[in-house]
Amino acid sequence: MTTVRTATPSTARAINDRLALNLLLDQGPLTATELRDLTGLSRPTVADLLERLQRTGLVAVVGERGEQRRGPNARLYALVASRAHLAAIDVRAGGVSLVVADLTGHTLASAELAVEGRGDAGTAERIVRTLRETAGRAGVDRLHTVAVGAPGLVAPATGRLYSTGALPSWHAELLTALEALPGTEVILENEVNLAGRAEYRIGVARGQQTFVLVWLGHSVGAAVILDGRLRRGASGGTGEICFLPVPGTAGLPSAAGCEGGFHGLVGSAAVCGLARAHGLPAGPADDAAAAEAAVRTALGACGEGEPGGPFLDELAERIAVGASAVCVVLDPGCVVLGGEVGRAGGAELAGRVERRLAGLSPLRTEVRAGTAGGGAVLAGAVLTAGDAVRRDLFGEP
Repeated sequence: MTTVRTATPSTARAINDRLALNLLLDQGPLTATELRDLTGLSRPTVADLLERLQRTGLVAVVGERGEQRRGPNARLYALVASRAHLAAIDVRAGGVSLVVADLTGHTLASAELAVEGRGDAGTAERIVRTLRETAGRAGVDRLHTVAVGAPGLVAPATGRLYSTGALPSWHAELLTALEALPGTEVILENEVNLAGRAEYRIGVARGQQTFVLVWLGHSVGAAVILDGRLRRGASGGTGEICFLPVPGTAGLPSAAGCEGGFHGLVGSAAVCGLARAHGLPAGPADDAAAAEAAVRTALGACGEGEPGGPFLDELAERIAVGASAVCVVLDPGCVVLGGEVGRAGGAELAGRVERRLAGLSPLRTEVRAGTAGGGAVLAGAVLTAGDAVRRDLFGEP
């Protein structure tokens, strides 16, 4: 026998509150009439939920909207952005970038902290101190949630960071130091997964339920979104395509290093080396910034007889080799090129990769240039932290 469960009054109220709060988050201040029109709820129900949300401190009257009618102006209701605060941290080998934001995701303050070499025993504590100082500048004394994006595997079962290479020890120590912040939830996520979330929510893949973000920066990685869900795999290793064996490298990758894998073909050092081979300038550091600059220089040197076009063709060929391996397994229908190199190459590089992919596989795959920008990891971390805050405050499932 099937049991039919009906919503209790308290459940219905929670659902209605959550609906109104999300509308105020997405659309900004609204009048009670606008909330009624958008939700389809009755006038008494909307009046009741607005009174209830004001008592909880989540919603406040922020002004009035003049109407072409007699009587008083309509009150404007908005989320109280200061009701909770969050932070996002992008962890790199050479330091961190961080932002402090309010409940709506609006950035209140930001900071960057460079770390020389492999850091030292006090590196993690200095980063946390910088976070506290940055929050203090914004008048924030407590962070509800901190989301951290870092390279390496984040085990789904434990949420702990495991290195797939020789990452500095302070990467793991930072999580422990952040967890000591009183009353703060700490979320750790792979950096490329966060960038994938940013492209999915606010970037070029918005509304695209299935796609793969190929991150082209210092190293190479991927974020896999299938049916609207980020996929991590059994050990958190989904997307570690830097280890993908591909033709064109000097050898094969190993459990201890990805130099013989896809990383060795399109990582920043390989991109800089390719630029030099085509007579294009490339910085001596062979880092992500140098690779980005080389691609931008190539885009400006694409005339007849100039080296930019052949360089971009060969780079697209290399990218397509790894992307095709992903596509024939997952058939995502859409690949987004992110990271410093993907962002620099833009539509020109994406188009070349798409054309090359069409010759490597019968599966039709659109290739797009990422639009979430250089701060895609931070943007994804802000979105992730914001989701956690709203689950707590809004009662979202």
